[in-house]
Amino acid sequence: MSDFRDSLSLEELLSLKAGVPDGKIYNSIKKRWDGISKPIDGLGDFEEVICRIGAIQGRELPSLDNRYVVIMCADNGIVDEGVSQTGKEVTYQVARMLGEGTSTANTLAKKAAAKVMAVDMGIDCRDEIPGVLPLKVAEGTGDFLKENAMTKKQGLMAIGSGIDRAKTLKGMGADIVVSGEMGIGNTTTAAALLSLLTGDDGSSFVGRGAGLDDNGLMRKKEVILEAVKKYGDGKPSLDDKDRAFKYLCEVGGFDIAGLCGLFIGCGIYELPVVIDGVITAVAALLAKCFVPGTEKYMIAAHKGREKGLSKALELLRQRPFIGGNMALGEGTGGIMLLPLLDLALDFYKSASTFEAGGIREYTRFS
Repeated sequence: MSDFRDSLSLEELLSLKAGVPDGKIYNSIKKRWDGISKPIDGLGDFEEVICRIGAIQGRELPSLDNRYVVIMCADNGIVDEGVSQTGKEVTYQVARMLGEGTSTANTLAKKAAAKVMAVDMGIDCRDEIPGVLPLKVAEGTGDFLKENAMTKKQGLMAIGSGIDRAKTLKGMGADIVVSGEMGIGNTTTAAALLSLLTGDDGSSFVGRGAGLDDNGLMRKKEVILEAVKKYGDGKPSLDDKDRAFKYLCEVGGFDIAGLCGLFIGCGIYELPVVIDGVITAVAALLAKCFVPGTEKYMIAAHKGREKGLSKALELLRQRPFIGGNMALGEGTGGIMLLPLLDLALDFYKSASTFEAGGIREYTRFS
């Protein structure tokens, strides 16, 4: 039996505690960086992220060898409102490709030496998909314009499943985790949830998702505005855990709830975890709300094309490494960050030092 999926209560969720990265290790890595023959902070944010990863792992020589991409897949009932170019059947089709190892994420992960773990959190199908972990909460969420997307029990089950994934990965010796998702309509769900969490009317967070035309974009805006009017009160709720959980249950989805649990679990079990796009960023924001301190374990991959991503990262105080103008999903932006982290880590471990070259070190003044 899992530790959290079948037993997590709201009280237990809100009482969970994240770990604390090792500050001494962080400072030791920073000092080692300063001894490498280059200008102080010459690699900028890449130096800092290696310090963070080492502090999380508790070692001065961090490792990125054992890496996993966790892709939470689920259907969203709001698709019935015409907010997507394609039908929800595409969620099942792409999940099947993830299980077969032929989807976009699989192709990129192969080159990045990462293992893909696809999870069925709530795909609208009755059969198990080969190669996809069957953790289905329900066959898709409700249409949140007509009913709550999920029940409180379903929300807690999905979050618990995500926490359990992190615990499992820790036991498998994971060094770093990349978060990903797949679910037609989930940019609408994410934008609605972000709007409710921030007290925004939603208009500034609406993007074209997988490629809406102008009419589709207008319909998507209408749906989100209607959801905000139905469920929200125009006040930010990021400091109100109970209200934030209520909003999650009202608009969904199971993928976001599962990812929220994954981020919480990575904070509890002390694993660095990469944020991909807007859906994973909204899940990360929820994780920070429910369990403060989990954000210390997060790394933002890219800037992305969806409008809500920048706001979510700003609230998480995360600075992305890649521009790229991406909007693909499946954790692909996070996967593309891995080779850059490899380069930075290899340089940290093998570059020549001032001492070895007989050169006087730069002095740090700040």
